[in-house]
Amino acid sequence: MHAGAADRIATLDAFAPEQVEAFDRDGFLIVEEGLVSPRALDLLRERYEPLFQGVYETGIKPDEVNWIPGRDPEDRTRQICNGWRADNVIAAQVLAERTGRLGAQLGHYRGTRILQDNVLWKPPGTKAIGFHQDSSYADYLVPAEMLTCWISLHETTADAGPIAYVRGSYLWPKSPPERSQFHAPEDWLAPARNAAPEGTELDVVPVVVKPGGGSFHHGLTWHGSAPNTNAAVARMALVTHLLPVEVRFHETNVDLIYSRYKRQGDLSLDESFFPVLWDETGYRTPWLSSLPDID
Repeated sequence: MHAGAADRIATLDAFAPEQVEAFDRDGFLIVEEGLVSPRALDLLRERYEPLFQGVYETGIKPDEVNWIPGRDPEDRTRQICNGWRADNVIAAQVLAERTGRLGAQLGHYRGTRILQDNVLWKPPGTKAIGFHQDSSYADYLVPAEMLTCWISLHETTADAGPIAYVRGSYLWPKSPPERSQFHAPEDWLAPARNAAPEGTELDVVPVVVKPGGGSFHHGLTWHGSAPNTNAAVARMALVTHLLPVEVRFHETNVDLIYSRYKRQGDLSLDESFFPVLWDETGYRTPWLSSLPDID
């Protein structure tokens, strides 16, 4: 993105037509800087250590805590899913109106709501996250699709294991969910290589951005992250998985964790758990106005 200083980009109302075209062509868009204000970056970084130590500001445990100190190997990427339920600073960022608005533009949605967030911490020496397609995990939703915003809280380098995409791979068929090769696989590219149409050479693009920069990607875009071999960068990232605002639960398919929020006899998504970030009508889930202003 060529938009000047970070404070200007942080108040961006819309992407330029050529950026939307790039997303439609590649299945992702890299935003060099400015998705998060400098003040917000500092506040967000401060929340990581307490969260992974089990200190939850709201008193509510996140839906998934995939790394616990002393329980899990030190060479695994730390991950929490729906940290926003546990921490209001995290919530203020992953539920930001700007994120929902920009995501809607790229996804060609009339509005967006959150499915879940990922709080990711990848210290030096941590292993890879295997390549996968986000939408392959969404068969309990109708439509079974999403769009994802990934934001780095540090300057990234290719050797620090940032998220990486296979250009154009969102046009490939949807594959079954990757589970056995997700955390710390021996060959992080293998799932994408196996899914690629015959004769296709993988064009892998790491997301190298400044603090507060990041990317958006289509739910079918193959992506993952290499090991962090940079001894100086303990990379932190924050992810929002966005859904079309009209999405509903599938009548019969269920998810082990997130179908717990489905009400009996009602396929709609409750805004207490899947709030609307932005809608073209101007609507936004009312309780989001109580979150702290971190910009």
